Amino acid sequence: MTFVVTESCISCKYTDCVDVCPVDAFREGSNFLVIDPDECIDCAVCVPECPVNAIYAEEDVPANQQDFIALNADLAPQWKTIVKTKAALPDADEWAKVEHKRNELRACS
Repeated sequence: MTFVVTESCISCKYTDCVDVCPVDAFREGSNFLVIDPDECIDCAVCVPECPVNAIYAEEDVPANQQDFIALNADLAPQWKTIVKTKAALPDADEWAKVEHKRNELRACS
């Protein structure tokens, strides 16, 4: 099992979760974070830190977001590790209220 970052993170990229990760499993893209499933130790400390509730245990990922399991695994090797909290994206608070923003994901870092 691993933890998975889902759609709510897109265009927000709050990084509160990063500081608490004991194994540096988070990877950073331009407008999204992912969790490297090969690094994640399933500790769950990141889950309550996410202000937009974007992180789920793999078996709890909502049915309409199951593709994010593979997306995290595919993007993690391509993106750089992030180990410290950074400022959220400038308009993160507005994007936090938006649903169905999958088309906003920029897969390049």
